[in-house]
Amino acid sequence: MRLLANLVLCCAVLSIHGCDQTQPSLPGSGQWRVVNYWAIWCTPCREEIPELNALSRDTSLVVLSVNYDNKQGDTLREHASELGIEFRVLEQDPGPMLGIDRPRVLPTTLLINPQGAITDTLIGPQTQETLLALWEIRLRSE
Repeated sequence: MRLLANLVLCCAVLSIHGCDQTQPSLPGSGQWRVVNYWAIWCTPCREEIPELNALSRDTSLVVLSVNYDNKQGDTLREHASELGIEFRVLEQDPGPMLGIDRPRVLPTTLLINPQGAITDTLIGPQTQETLLALWEIRLRSE
């Protein structure tokens, strides 16, 4: 009887996510990922986007973007289009899922290993070259 009561309680608590207890995951599971925080008003972010587009296009890294201002829907798509973002734009900030607080400086870029752990947090604009060099260092240390 106690087991049944605990199961009912578990399902009630998890009703937001369903009773299967699965957590949402960051796209690109099992691959190296780059998560970039940006905002429409951030000049360094605008300068960095072409580098991230090239990184996404020219490598096997999964490049994802997060709008710092939590824009959604049409506004999010308009801002991403205005900045020329060609890689995936996430509707939700993955920070809570990754166990991190919202960045305080933009742009902020995370390098995430295939197991889902953040290996590096980079502050300021990045280039394809700097991100590739860091990724190669992390690959060698695995």
